[in-house]
Amino acid sequence: MVKINKNSTKLVKTITEAIQDKKGSNITVLDLRALGSAISDYFIVCTGNSRPQVEAIMDSILEKVKKTHGENPLGVEGRENAEWILLDFMDVIVHVFQPETRDFYKLEKLWSDAKVKNILDN
Repeated sequence: MVKINKNSTKLVKTITEAIQDKKGSNITVLDLRALGSAISDYFIVCTGNSRPQVEAIMDSILEKVKKTHGENPLGVEGRENAEWILLDFMDVIVHVFQPETRDFYKLEKLWSDAKVKNILDN
């Protein structure tokens, strides 16, 4: 039986709202809880169409999670070129991509055995 961490599900909601606030697109939530080898409960993958938008999405996530949950990420990677920014909130890992980089890495295919939820764009 899969243990449900209510805090991680609330965090997913907060993060997806923060992404939508900055018009992030193609938001996909991968539920990894049923996978024995997963490093977190969820991956959230989204796209920003430019470096400034990817950075704005990152800032929105950091601000909203801090305000709503009082948490900072364990780590942030990829700020230097903002083609792929990873935010590690332990139970939830967020991947913010520019379109070409997302298409190249295809994370959703790597984790194709996860339960997938696509969030409609605003």
